Amino acid sequence: MKSYSFRMKRGALRRRARDVSLVLVVLLCATVVIWTWDRAPTSAFLPPESHYLKLQTEEKVERIPTDTKDIYSSATPFVNKDTKEEEIQGEEVTLSETNQGKTPTIEEIKQEHEDIATEPIYRKTPAIEDNKLEQVKHEVPVGEAKATKKTHIKKTNLDPESKSLAADEERTSTTHIKSQACNYAKGKWVVDDHRPLYSGAHCKQWLASMWACRLMQRTDFAFERLRWQPKDCSMEEFEGSKFLKRMKNKTLAFVGDSLGRQQFQSMMCMITGGKERPDVLDVGPEFGFITPEGGARPGGWAYRFPETNTTVLYHWSSTLCDIQPINISDPLTEHAMHLDRPPAFLRQYLHKIHVLVMNTGHHWNRGKLNGNRWVMHVNGVRNTNKKLAALGNAKNFTIHSTVSWVSSQLPLHPGLKAFYRSLSPRHFVGGEWNTGGSCNNTTPMSIGKEVLQEESRDYSAGHAVKGTGVKLLDIAALSHIRDEGHISRFSISASPGVQDCLHWCLPGVPDTWNEILFAMI
Repeated sequence: MKSYSFRMKRGALRRRARDVSLVLVVLLCATVVIWTWDRAPTSAFLPPESHYLKLQTEEKVERIPTDTKDIYSSATPFVNKDTKEEEIQGEEVTLSETNQGKTPTIEEIKQEHEDIATEPIYRKTPAIEDNKLEQVKHEVPVGEAKATKKTHIKKTNLDPESKSLAADEERTSTTHIKSQACNYAKGKWVVDDHRPLYSGAHCKQWLASMWACRLMQRTDFAFERLRWQPKDCSMEEFEGSKFLKRMKNKTLAFVGDSLGRQQFQSMMCMITGGKERPDVLDVGPEFGFITPEGGARPGGWAYRFPETNTTVLYHWSSTLCDIQPINISDPLTEHAMHLDRPPAFLRQYLHKIHVLVMNTGHHWNRGKLNGNRWVMHVNGVRNTNKKLAALGNAKNFTIHSTVSWVSSQLPLHPGLKAFYRSLSPRHFVGGEWNTGGSCNNTTPMSIGKEVLQEESRDYSAGHAVKGTGVKLLDIAALSHIRDEGHISRFSISASPGVQDCLHWCLPGVPDTWNEILFAMI
């Protein structure tokens, strides 16, 4: 009996010991799991990052319509009553060309663009779809990006060095978002006694005498004291030394017509303060700027500031498309105007450019085409599309084509920033340049007026850059209210009775274009 009782007690002790062992094992396992969970990053328990991000991106991608007509249907265009142009004394002062004096309606313009968009010729334009898709995949709403970054920094345990880097990144991101939010096209002109930024009488090294109104008969220079003030934001003050430092080892290129040349000369005067700079190097031959035999001037100018290795250049391309002689051996040959090809200069030298500013507009008139024997070509052959032959359509087609091509090149040149500058306005009153048109006003009509529009006054420019990596340098509306800033009747080279109400006195309005450009880069 005693033996049986002893065996029962021993069995109970064994079972209790086993239960205690199981409890200890469970507690040990739980401790290991909790410790591992606390130490391991959350991503260890998620699907592979590449797969996760890929699925997330694909869900956000929307199909981008490839039909070009969509470009023209998103907003009501600004219709300029002046659409016909001609030249004055070798320059591009232009006059309005309408269809027998009748301005086309908005509906007619839209219908023309939609009809042209259905033609095979438009589908030959350098592809924009891929670039748009890339932009949609990587685009994050400004507010969402900002909130996400703050949440990330707040919730993540970082060491002091990482926290400092994260804080710097957040400040940089916030500053970038703030600058992007500023619409420099909105604002007003104000009087500033610290203007102008340079002397028009002394900047002779860079400024052509035909644009230096201080060297003419003009006596009223109130227009030089106006400064553009953007609405709800401030614009960085331009300083030559600051510009050179920002553009160290870089090249700024203006490519366009004579208004682009004015902007180039304005920039050179602004950088130097209008002072003589014998140390600045002429590097034109590096970009093919050599005066041809029998020619009056080269196809552009390029200057380099040696202290920062900064180059500023201008290339003449009045229509922003490729123009080539059809018969190179015939001096009177016609020239093929390839509407779907960017200028040869851009194709050859884009890799050397870091900031590009393009423009065109006032050379798209029958007088220019006939006088220069330009013949429209598309896909390498003479154009037979009657709708595309209309000058307004041909100009818009070319702008879209060249902007799209430049945008397609941006991934190949990560350091490149590209801008398309909107149209500089004309202010002829009572006629055109050859019919008594004038711009005699010397009192700024801009005082007390604000520019508040959302869409660009230049409809073609505003819609050409949409969906591309090219930014709009929108100067059309702010320049429109500066009719007193033109060369007017004071030109030293114009014929009697002929006024220049297209080009600007320098110093003057183009300086503001460069201030906005400086703020945007």
